Amino acid sequence: MSLVLAVWIADAVAVDSALPDPLRLADVTAIALANRAEVSAANARADALAQRPAIVSALEDPMVSASIDHYPYDKMMDARRRYDRSFTIEQKFPLSRIRSHRRDAARADAQRARALADTTGLDVILEVQRSFFMVLERRRMQGVIDEQASLARQLVSAAAGRYASGTGMQADVLRAEVEVARLQAQQQALAAQIRGAEVMLNAGLGRPAEAAIPALDYTSRDRQEPAAPVDALDRAAASRPELAAGAAEVDRTNAEIEVMRSMYKPMAMVRIGQAETMAEGSGAMFMVGVSIPIWRERLSAGVSEARAMQQMADADLEAMRRMVASEVLAAREEVNAVRSQARVLETEVLPRALAAVDAALAGYAAGQGTLVAVIESARALWEVQSEQVMIESDLGEAWARLERAMGTIQDTRQ
Repeated sequence: MSLVLAVWIADAVAVDSALPDPLRLADVTAIALANRAEVSAANARADALAQRPAIVSALEDPMVSASIDHYPYDKMMDARRRYDRSFTIEQKFPLSRIRSHRRDAARADAQRARALADTTGLDVILEVQRSFFMVLERRRMQGVIDEQASLARQLVSAAAGRYASGTGMQADVLRAEVEVARLQAQQQALAAQIRGAEVMLNAGLGRPAEAAIPALDYTSRDRQEPAAPVDALDRAAASRPELAAGAAEVDRTNAEIEVMRSMYKPMAMVRIGQAETMAEGSGAMFMVGVSIPIWRERLSAGVSEARAMQQMADADLEAMRRMVASEVLAAREEVNAVRSQARVLETEVLPRALAAVDAALAGYAAGQGTLVAVIESARALWEVQSEQVMIESDLGEAWARLERAMGTIQDTRQ
C-alpha cells in the first residue's frame, strides 16, 4: 500500500501550480496525497517510529570512570605514590534475548504506524473524491437548470401565442412566467452552491480556498461491474491498512510478552581498567557481576499484563476483520443499487418524460390541452433530469466508498 501511495504522490503537481485542465479524478487523488498536511504528518510519524528498533535494541552506553581509591592523610609517603587510583570501563548487557525482543516490538510498532499512515491517505482520497463529485454534480445541475429555463421560456411563448390568438388566458402567461422566475432563482442559488463546493474541493486538495477550479472530466462507471464478493473480500484482506495495523499490533504484543519473560534472566556487568596502588604500583583490574531478579511478583505481573494486551489485540483484529468484510459487501451492494437506478432512469424514465413533455407542449401550442398539464409534464421531466445528475454523482461516490472499503485506489486516468 505504501508503494502505491508513493507512486501517486510522485505523479502529483505542486501546491502552487495550476491544476490540470480538465481536472480528472486521478488528478485530485494524486494532488491531495501530495499536498494534504494530514498525510505528511502521518508519514513523518511513521518515519520517526521506523528509527525506534535501532534505539531500543542498543546496549547501554559504557561507563568510563576515574577514581581515587585511597588517599592517605600521612604526607610522609613516597611522593610518587601518594594515593591509590584507578581508571575503568564498565559495560552492562543482558543475558537474555531482551534486546532482540524489544527490536521486534519496535518494528511491529513502526509497521503499525506505516499502516495508519496509509489509512490516513485512503481517508483523504475518499474525502477529496467526494468533494470532486459534489462540484461535478452541481456544475452538471447548472446545465440541467439552463435547459429547464429554456423550456420554461418556450412555455411562456406558447402561452403568449394562445393568448394573442384569443384561445388562451393571461393567467397562463403569468403562470409560465412564474416557472421562469423560479428557475432563475434556482440558477442564482446554484451558483453560490457551486462556489461552496469548489471551496471544499480546494480544501481537500490542500490549496487556497479561493483558487480557481478548472473544468472537470469524469466518465461514468455505470457500465462497469464491481468485483465478485469473494474477490472484493480478498482484495480487502490484502490491502486494507487497518488490518495490517491490527496484525502489527498483535505482533507487537507478542514481542512484549517475550520482553517481559526475558526480564526473569539477569543482567551482566563487566568492568576492566588500570589501577595503581601505593604498595604495588601499576596493574590491571577486572570485575564481573550479575543482577539478581528476585522480585518475582513484579515480573509475573508484567507478563500477565502483556498477555492481556495480546488478547485484546487479537480480539480487536478479529473485530476489524468482520467490520471490513461488512463494509466491503455493503459498499458493493450500494454500487449495484445505484447502477440499477441509473440504468432505469437513462433507458426507461427519461425517454418517457421527454416524450410526455413534447406531446404536451405540441398539443398546447396547437390549441389543445391546458398549461397546467404542460407544466406538470415539464416538472416531471425536470425532476427526472435532476435525479439523473444526482444519481451519476451518487454512483461515483459509491465506487469511491467501495474502493476505500477494499483499501485500493482506482486508477481512472483516461
